[in-house]
Amino acid sequence: MDFTNKLSNLDSGVFIVYVIGLLCLALWISRSEKKEGANTEDYFLASKALPWWAIGASLIASNISAEQIIGMSGSGYALGLAIASYEWMAAITLIIVGKYMLPIFLKNEIFTMPQYLEQRFDNKVKTTLALFWLAVYVFVNLTAVLWLGGLAIETVAGIDWMFGMMFLATFSVAYSLYGGLKAVAYTDILQVVLLVLGGLLLSYLALDAVSDGQGVLAGFSVLTEQMPSHFDMILSPENEHYMSLPGISVLIGGMWIMNLSYWGFNQYIIQRALAAKDLKEAQKGIAFAAYLKLLMPVIVVLPGIAAVILHPNLTSPDQAYPSMMALMPSGIKGLVFAALVAAIVSSLASMTNSISTIFTMDIYSQLKPNKSQKHYVFIGRIAAFVALCIALFVAEPLLGKFDQAFQYIQEFTGFFTPGIVVIFVMGMFWKRATSAGALSAALGSAVFSLLLKFLWPELPFMDRVGIVFLLCLALCYLVSIIGQAPKEDSSVSLTEVSFDTSKPFNIAAIGVILILAALYATWW
Repeated sequence: MDFTNKLSNLDSGVFIVYVIGLLCLALWISRSEKKEGANTEDYFLASKALPWWAIGASLIASNISAEQIIGMSGSGYALGLAIASYEWMAAITLIIVGKYMLPIFLKNEIFTMPQYLEQRFDNKVKTTLALFWLAVYVFVNLTAVLWLGGLAIETVAGIDWMFGMMFLATFSVAYSLYGGLKAVAYTDILQVVLLVLGGLLLSYLALDAVSDGQGVLAGFSVLTEQMPSHFDMILSPENEHYMSLPGISVLIGGMWIMNLSYWGFNQYIIQRALAAKDLKEAQKGIAFAAYLKLLMPVIVVLPGIAAVILHPNLTSPDQAYPSMMALMPSGIKGLVFAALVAAIVSSLASMTNSISTIFTMDIYSQLKPNKSQKHYVFIGRIAAFVALCIALFVAEPLLGKFDQAFQYIQEFTGFFTPGIVVIFVMGMFWKRATSAGALSAALGSAVFSLLLKFLWPELPFMDRVGIVFLLCLALCYLVSIIGQAPKEDSSVSLTEVSFDTSKPFNIAAIGVILILAALYATWW
């Protein structure tokens, strides 16, 4: 079946109305306050006034993009519900970040993750990690989102991938460059509503089609009866996809390290929580995001599993999501396509805003101190624009030869993820950790990962991340103990930080744990 060029005039009209509406909303938000963008706190941290619902929605909109929607749906087609562990384990990770990480970051009143590292260690650690994150965001994250987004537009709408990438870049610039984080966060609310409603509608239509019009429950029964192996959450070593999701490791192994790095120490994710009105508001937003993460497999994985029955002869698993969209009636398809583009554009806007924040606050302001606030905001906008231009030019050369761009992201960032988690965890919770110990963990992470990759190739990626984390932890400890105690620590002491959480947050946390326990008990 050909899935291209399937957008009707009505679909195109719905999509155009969405694009114009989003741009108008962003401009209205950006201009609602005369001082918007006048200083760095306004532009990079939305005046530190984000409410919980904006934080939660923006966290999810920033996270969900083309690689998640199309890639995870494709994984649902290929290996089943087990891929949902990435989403469900992220929910409990968010609760941990909200309780133990956010209080420290907000107490230190930071703009960026490198800024905390400077307070805790020194400028050398901060600059090293800032340059690393800039490189990863531009050459890995931005390029992957643009490339996969361009391919998604080509698959669904029949528009050349290069024009699709240019449209996505222009769209994200048009509404995020002027208003900064405030414009991104508040428009994300619309994006998430569209994404969730469109995704639920797609799942409903897919299950109804599987059951020949007998309804959602009947369709789900058909899936579980005809494809029981697609509902195994913990894969056995005999499973052909064990290398991707190595059994019990998704619960007690390297996935924890990957999730903590992504949700706890990743600038373009955590920046929303840093912009909260206060700690309680940030924690409520984190809890809201956790429940949205529990819902995401229903939206993206389930249609992929249904596609096994409806379209069993796809040439690539990543065609699963577009194939489901082809089943939708005219007009509705335009809405779901708008939701897909909304997710892509939101991620692009979040990444470019974080790139501009790190470059301006951690690199440029050190080289050019004592400039005006407006000057730094202007530099931030220039940095965001240049980053997008670079990503546009290098996306095809970097990713064009990869069958799965998602694997490129995981493989590259996985070399450094264990070291980053060690640096932050030791820095926050062990006062004896030194700058030399932190840098040794960063370097050791890359060295250990490369050695294990080539010397033990049959070791699953996720297990490698876990082992490298333990090695980096030991290395950081030894180097710190051997050296002198840190002298430059200007971060807030743990004795000044309260880890007490409100009753609503505690109830939400218990709810997440109970739901996860029920899900894994059902499909163990």
